[in-house]
Amino acid sequence: MLDRPSDPEFSSDPQITRDDILAVLGPDADALMAEANVDVDELIRLISAETTMLPAIVDTPATPDAAAGTSADEPEGGLAGAIKTWKKRFLKGSVLAMLITLTGGGAAALAMNKSVTLDIDGNEQTVRSFGDTVGEVLDDADIDVGKHDALSPSPQAEVGDGGVITLERGRHMTVSVDGDQRQVWVRATTVDEALTQLGLQDLADQGAKFSAPVGSDVPLDGMTLEVMTQKGVTVYDGGNEPREVTTHAVTAGDLVNELGLDLGPQDRLESGPKANLKDGAEVYISRTGVSVVKQKETIEPEVRTIEDPEMEQGKEVVEKPGKAGEELVSYRVTKENGAEIAREEIDSEVLKQAKEKVVRVGTKEPPQPQISGGAVWDRLAQCESTGNWSINTGNGYYGGLQFNKQTWDAYGGSQYAAYPHEASREQQIDIATKLRDARGGYSAWPHCASQLGLPT
Repeated sequence: MLDRPSDPEFSSDPQITRDDILAVLGPDADALMAEANVDVDELIRLISAETTMLPAIVDTPATPDAAAGTSADEPEGGLAGAIKTWKKRFLKGSVLAMLITLTGGGAAALAMNKSVTLDIDGNEQTVRSFGDTVGEVLDDADIDVGKHDALSPSPQAEVGDGGVITLERGRHMTVSVDGDQRQVWVRATTVDEALTQLGLQDLADQGAKFSAPVGSDVPLDGMTLEVMTQKGVTVYDGGNEPREVTTHAVTAGDLVNELGLDLGPQDRLESGPKANLKDGAEVYISRTGVSVVKQKETIEPEVRTIEDPEMEQGKEVVEKPGKAGEELVSYRVTKENGAEIAREEIDSEVLKQAKEKVVRVGTKEPPQPQISGGAVWDRLAQCESTGNWSINTGNGYYGGLQFNKQTWDAYGGSQYAAYPHEASREQQIDIATKLRDARGGYSAWPHCASQLGLPT
């Protein structure tokens, strides 16, 4: 039995050492060397004779401790680390080759050369390796593990003959859902698997469209995937009836193009063409059109007035009725959503001349009624209307004594004028006197009558 440490490891000595051989052969070292009929020292001599030189190793500046010769505490970097790495990866092969040469194969090859299955993204392959751990097997197979990859077991886990290593590669994707873009990493080989990992698998069942088939592969170097969801949108196009449409359009502008709607130079998309669409959205198109219309219109006859001093004021007689003419008028009409918003006359053509209307009007002053008590009525008018006999404030009461239309007509005021404020002072006093006598006092003007001490 060999005298060896319980847990030998590769040394950082550039020469092949006893510990290196024990680290390579592991717990089966006794049996393997017995089968080859060779001891450790002889095996070192044979391996050293075959290994004439080390692979090129880039040295690094020695630390102060290393310069002082404290190699036992040297870190796993620089020259020492490179020597250990070489021994782990290449010395195993040399030892195996030598044992196979000495024994003709058999147990030595089986003990050191493992068959391992690599499952990479669902694709299996079998590799043979001298590595003891997952990381060493992957190194032998020249496979790198990225920071977004998933590896099982871990790189430090031991792996034996017949072991399985699973590696799922991370793939970068730019995913845009209705214009909302995000950067993600997935461990999926197909678009369908990626959608499931991203929680978007239901979109396919909801009628969404994808820029790539859901069953297509996601390349190892990544891809861009655009997702356009199905939406119900109401389109208000000018003055037309609202239109319900189902669309995958991402923006209002995309929808207008999809529906083949032409926008004129003065038409506009109220939300703007870049507005994103959601399910239930409403899109408004304002249609503005300018047209020229021609229409026939009546020309009212001019009125010529003849004053008649023999006829009382307020009376008139039509001497000639006249006759309306006709013209053709051109307008520039602007409409928005079917409703006219502007009209401008640009031309007119007289089709038939109008004939004037002649009216004779009276200018003779009508006889004024005989009144009494004018001073009292003036005081009352001063209180009611500040003495303004022709006042009309629009409150329904007229003239100096503030008659309403109903009372004025009821006591004969219409014989003088249609409204009290159009009659003279004397005429208004005449009607007021009749009203006072009919009521037996000044009760029609209670406030001012009280102030003036008039009987009501």
